[in-house]
Order: sequence, then C-alpha cells, then structure tokens
Amino acid sequence: MPGVDVPVDDVSWAAYRMPTEGAEADGTITWNATTMVLVRARAGAAVGTGWTYAPSSAGTLVGEMLAAVVTGRCALDVPGAYHAMQRAVRNAGRPGIAATAISAVDTALWDLKARLLQVRLARLIGTVRDEAPIYGSGGFTSYDDSRLTRQLEHWVHQLRIPRVKIKIAESWGTAVDRDLARIRHTRQVVGADAELYVDANGGYTHKQAIRVAHAATDLDLRWFEEPVSSDDLDGLRRVRDAIAADVTAGEYGYDLDYFRRMCATGAVDCLQVDVSRCGGITEWQRVAAVAAAHNLQVSGHCAPHLHLDAAVATANLRHLEWFHDHARIESMLFEGALTPEGGTLRPDLSLPGNGLVFRDADAAQYRVA
Repeated sequence: MPGVDVPVDDVSWAAYRMPTEGAEADGTITWNATTMVLVRARAGAAVGTGWTYAPSSAGTLVGEMLAAVVTGRCALDVPGAYHAMQRAVRNAGRPGIAATAISAVDTALWDLKARLLQVRLARLIGTVRDEAPIYGSGGFTSYDDSRLTRQLEHWVHQLRIPRVKIKIAESWGTAVDRDLARIRHTRQVVGADAELYVDANGGYTHKQAIRVAHAATDLDLRWFEEPVSSDDLDGLRRVRDAIAADVTAGEYGYDLDYFRRMCATGAVDCLQVDVSRCGGITEWQRVAAVAAAHNLQVSGHCAPHLHLDAAVATANLRHLEWFHDHARIESMLFEGALTPEGGTLRPDLSLPGNGLVFRDADAAQYRVA
C-alpha cells in the first residue's frame, strides 16, 4: 500500500488516427477516420491510462495547460487535480477541446490511483452492479441495406445484444421516406423482441421528429436520440411530450451546468453522459447525481471501455453504447478489451485499474502526434 503522499511524476500524451472501415455518416456529418488522444499519468512504477476521442489539439492542450498543474500533486487526490485543471483552462474556455483534454487526464488519473492501490477501478469507486447493459450502435446513414443487415444480425443474432440503434435524419432530415424505410428494415431484421433505437443527431425540426415517431408507431421505437439539436431544450421537451419513445440527449455536455439545465427543463427521459467529453469520471459522478435528483437514469455515450468501471458504480445507470467505431478501436489497441456477448460488459475485478493495457506496437502505425 503506498504512503499518504504519492506525487504524479509525469503526464504525457499521444494522438492516433484510425481510418474507418468505409465512409460513415449520420444525419448531419460524414467522416472516414476517428482520432483518439491517449494520456498517460505516471507515479513511480505505476502508469494510468485515459483517453478521449477528439482532435489532436486536445493533446496539445494537455501538454500546454494541464500537465504542469497535475504533475507533483498527490496521485490519490484525483478530485483536487480535476479542479486544478478546471481553473487552468478558465481563459481558454471550459467547453469543447478543453473539456475533452480534462477528460483524458482525469480518466488516466483514476486508472493510476487504482493501480497504485492495486485494485480494480470499479472497486475503488464502489460497485452497485456486476455488469453494465449495452446496446449495439452504428447503422450509419451511409450503409446500404446489405451492410446494415450484416451489422444488425451480428449484434442481435450472434452476440445476443437485445438493443440496437441506427442513424436517421439523413441529410439534415431531407430524406424522411428513406429514414422510415430503414427503421422498418431494422425492425424486420432484429425481430419483435429487440429494443429499437434511433438517433437523428439533431437533424430534424421538432415537428418533423414527431411526425417520424408517429409514422413508426407500429415499429415500437423505444429510444429517440437527439430528435432535434441538443441545444434546443424546448424542442426536445416538445418531442418528449408528444411521442411514446424515450427522448434522450446530453452527449455534447461539457460541464455540470449543461446537464443541470437539461434535467431542470424536462427535456429528456434519460440523460446521456460522455466520460470522454464531460470532464472524465470525476464529472460523470456529479452529473449522475444531478440526474438522480431529477429521477432520471444516465446512459454512457460511446467509448464503452472508458465508461465501464464508472458505469457499474452508478446506481441510476441505464446502459452503455457499444458504438461501432470506438468498440473497434478499443478492441484493436487495448489488451483486455471485452466482447459484449449477451448484451452486457462485466469488468474483471481481479485486474487492477481499468483492466486494459495499451498496445503501443499495434498503435504505432496510426500515430499522428
């Protein structure tokens, strides 16, 4: 067991850009690669690893503004380091790139603390469940029916994941007939028992979103993510009041007050939180408490392995997103990555920290900074 004062010796970062399997798109953007910014925090012989999915400029900010305020602090006092980082970015602005940088460092520090104490991170926080439910997420608007079918069948029929989500609102909601056809196709492929989710990425107006949901009434939609812009709290609430599916948003939340406003206005039925954007595990815990105070559950957005330990320690968790891009990257680059057979992720409590080891040799070909 380490002594009372275990200083952080070093904080370093690197960026990796991984091509997607093909062009991918949602309702509002198209992409062909995903960038991960990886942070390592060292204390003695122990190394903690965290990351975010953000431009490499997030790593530059780690090096210029955050590493110095964390280095030398006690590695066991993660909340203190978190608040020091918040103060350090005051003039740069907390939302956006700064929030992703803080998230990467914070998750690395939590992993470091658990490894110093030689316990699983979930145990360090304190578990309330053995496993976290997940849902399969992808179904990009750039997929043709054949590609979509293969992905859905893999999730539901091979991995036995009982919840799936596809992207809709193609081209900013200008292809509603195709959206509805893809929803109907998805229901046919996954069968009557799987929960069917859709994500418009803010591509509809609130009346469009209501019309789409009503047109799909017979398909038993359970989850309608960002039917309108997540900044349109009134529009989210109007959709929520008008449809049977749960309305959700929050993935672009970068600070606690954002989530407070979303809860207080009755905009959502479930609050999405992204550990890689909101400020890491330290802020995840605070956001989950705000949601609980409004009788809401939280759902982890993307980066499933980054969320897992905090998720099993969260009483009001609904599920985690098994997002295709991030699940593929984490499986490629981390030893210890999990397979979501049966629709859950279960941390191995015998392993220290987050249970993962970064494969530097495998990642080297993708490094961009």
